[in-house]
Amino acid sequence: MSLSTRPADSRTSLPARVAGGISRLTWVDLVVAAAVLVGLYLVLRVGKGTAVSFDPAQVTKVDTDPANLPYYAARSLLRMFAALAASVAFTFVYAYAAARSRRLERILIPALDILQSVPVLGFLTIAVTGFIALFPGSLLGLECAAIFAIFTSQAWNMTFTFYHSLITLPRELDELSRSFGLSRWMRFWKVELPSGAIGLVWNGMMSFGGGWFFLVASEAISVNNREYALPGVGSFAGTAIADGDLGKVGWAIVTMAVMVIGVNFLFWRPLTAWAEKFKNEQSEATDVQRSLVLDFLRRSHWPRMLGRVLRPVGEALGRAGRVFGIDDRPLSVDPARRRAGDLAFWLVAGGLIGWGLYDLTRYLSDTAGLGVFGEPLLLGLATLARVVVLVAVATVVWVPIGVKIGFSPRLARIAQPLVQILASFPANFLFPLAVWFFLRTGLDINIGGILLMALGAQWYILFNTIAGAMAIPTDLREAMDDLGVTGWQRWKRLIIPGVFPSYVTGGITASGGAWNASIVAEIVTFGSTTLTATGLGAYIAHATTDGDYPRLIAGVAVMSLYVVGLNRLVWRRLYRLAETRFSI
Repeated sequence: MSLSTRPADSRTSLPARVAGGISRLTWVDLVVAAAVLVGLYLVLRVGKGTAVSFDPAQVTKVDTDPANLPYYAARSLLRMFAALAASVAFTFVYAYAAARSRRLERILIPALDILQSVPVLGFLTIAVTGFIALFPGSLLGLECAAIFAIFTSQAWNMTFTFYHSLITLPRELDELSRSFGLSRWMRFWKVELPSGAIGLVWNGMMSFGGGWFFLVASEAISVNNREYALPGVGSFAGTAIADGDLGKVGWAIVTMAVMVIGVNFLFWRPLTAWAEKFKNEQSEATDVQRSLVLDFLRRSHWPRMLGRVLRPVGEALGRAGRVFGIDDRPLSVDPARRRAGDLAFWLVAGGLIGWGLYDLTRYLSDTAGLGVFGEPLLLGLATLARVVVLVAVATVVWVPIGVKIGFSPRLARIAQPLVQILASFPANFLFPLAVWFFLRTGLDINIGGILLMALGAQWYILFNTIAGAMAIPTDLREAMDDLGVTGWQRWKRLIIPGVFPSYVTGGITASGGAWNASIVAEIVTFGSTTLTATGLGAYIAHATTDGDYPRLIAGVAVMSLYVVGLNRLVWRRLYRLAETRFSI
């Protein structure tokens, strides 16, 4: 009888694999582990302040001692990332439902147009009362209201982007999914999500900047003619601006700059560099985006160990996802049944919408009368003119710059933090400078308001153009170089078809963002000086301050009407053009 050595079982137990991985830890792994533990500790430490007792009868104020700014910065960051997580979850569910259901698409996309057009103040007015009732006696109600307000400034842009990537999925990827018979879950996880990853990451970064823009409105909450200020950089800046304290406004601006640069370095730059792996190309680019943080993480053993630990979970999710069906099954429905289903769907949806409109009309008729819509309709024309000028100028200026940045990873590394800082600064922080500039130069606020609106809207066009340019395969660009295609022909044959779908997404969100930004841009206040422009944004801001709900509802409804009408007449047609002609 002879003894033989058995080869090691490749299916070593999970604890043994984990123990073997721990034995190979290096100093890089220890630094990463320490950073994660410190981060979790800070989240728990800062999060404790969100659940303290709160009495709605008392007015809360923020201490403007600059020594409190580190804690305020942590509270603001916690709200921003909580809103970002909620926005990502909402994006996946909402965009997928709209892209995969013909009936739901006809309801969800117009609804998304309306949601995008409703200003943050409109959401806050409705949400605060509900969240305070949901968490009585706790500050968590106001925290949830603030997070919800930031969510409304982030989610719509990301949802539009991912929806567009789903409906413009490259034909070869669609055929690949069907030929392999992937489940719908695996198609989403392995095909659709990677295909839209670059645009989603860049628009997530832009949406995060949109959250910064409305930070003051989100942290300084008005409800029932009472003012409540949550601890945060936005409320600190708002209080300093109201007090006319330039020194403390400067501290708030410095803190905001540090926060934006830190988040960009530690979170967004690693994420954009990592998303490069999802670019659809046949030849590898010679110059790619790099991130010191991502390179450091890749030297660590933790990602691989975590991947081994979570692999069984991924396999279980893949098996569970089979309940959603197989992608290669064509959906064949009897025409009569489809018509009957359409009729039932529209009867239910139309009934609900009709009931809501009837109830709203009756409320306005009983309080202010239907004539309340006349003034905001006229004021909306002034704001519409500002929006059209803003989008046109931003297109001419930022599309060529965005293409230049997107084609050069080296330039993107330099420009990304600068652009994000510019995109993230709330217009409120610049009101002291704006008041001084307008008074010194004699520039009318009706024209200067366009510049303030641009601070919150133009960047959507730039970021989407950068994302579209980065997604153009390197092999196509190299082919154009080899053929000597330059100038207008290069734009016509490669650049415009490549960036047009992303530009349309940026244009529609920039347009909606400009309408939303008009609320803070058409009224400029610093200390005792207030400059007011003629427009719908100023009308809504005054109605919110006065607690005049009929005028507020009328203003928000008219703004939604303008935004949806502009989207239907212009942007949706460009969407269809992007689907049929301009795609790679």
